Amino acid sequence: MQTIESNAASSEGNSHNALHSTICRFPTEILCQIFLYCMPEDEEWKLTSEPDPSVAPMLLTTICRRWRDVVVDMPSLWCKLRMEVDGDWQKRAFCYESYLKQSQGRQSLTLEIHDADWTVPRSLLQLYVDQISNLSIELFRGAGSCPVVAADFGGLQELSICNCGTAGAIAHSVVQLPPNTHSLKLMNVWLTKTELSSFNPLAWASLTSLEIMVGELNLIPYLLRLCPNLSSLTMMGTFTGEIETSERLEHTKLQSLRLYSASHFNTHENPSRIFELFDAVTLPNLREIEVCNIGRWPHEDFKELLERSQCPLERLNFGSFVITKKEELAEYATLLPSLKISMYPRY
Repeated sequence: MQTIESNAASSEGNSHNALHSTICRFPTEILCQIFLYCMPEDEEWKLTSEPDPSVAPMLLTTICRRWRDVVVDMPSLWCKLRMEVDGDWQKRAFCYESYLKQSQGRQSLTLEIHDADWTVPRSLLQLYVDQISNLSIELFRGAGSCPVVAADFGGLQELSICNCGTAGAIAHSVVQLPPNTHSLKLMNVWLTKTELSSFNPLAWASLTSLEIMVGELNLIPYLLRLCPNLSSLTMMGTFTGEIETSERLEHTKLQSLRLYSASHFNTHENPSRIFELFDAVTLPNLREIEVCNIGRWPHEDFKELLERSQCPLERLNFGSFVITKKEELAEYATLLPSLKISMYPRY
């Protein structure tokens, strides 16, 4: 019986070794493709606060020397890092630095900032600021302000700042963007007209995509002038006050416009005032517009915008809490036969 068990164990061991040997002899190109499929999904990656030795790519470096050599030589496996800045910093610093060293090229970095002590992570990132292309900053309660200045990251292409706590001043972080930054998302970050008007006129000139919170309607002309190359603009806010401008502003690059009102009081009698924008601008390249929670749709104002702009509008999306009439939709079909209109549930 012992002989049978011994033979079975030996056979199993030989099979395992044969399989391991076969995989290890795979061409490097095949291994690279396999390793890419081993990487965690985005949602799983967001849940880890430091490089996890039990998942790729860290796990792959422990299998054998050849795998380690291949993995270490693949910057694409080391291109995402989520860094949590809190009281447990010293324990994680070594893992973070090792990960950054392996990236060798462009890096997507998410920073979670829970307190105001930014001295240690700033010194850690100093060597890598030119290779970080995608930076996401999440500010939590305890962070008095955003300690990151976008201009310090020379290779930055995409920047996202989300204020999940009580952080104060944010403007200093985005007062000047690096020349290659094309995307900016500011979530729960409310910039004022005074702050925007103090920016260098070329501070955001490289942007092609912007998502921003807007409190005052009068902020919008400043945004459009600040971003002459913008092709996609998403605004959410209360949109109070009036747009003060002596002449209509023409923006020739804007193709996609999304407007979401944060107010719950927009009705047929009290529509959102965001549509004062339609009378203040000319958008000759507009292709898509999406609106949500704005109450009564300003049909006549929008028609005037279309006629004035002569834009190639392709898609009109009505989200929830938008009041329209069937005859208005029919009129758009006559004006623009190729226009696609999408309707979502509404009250």
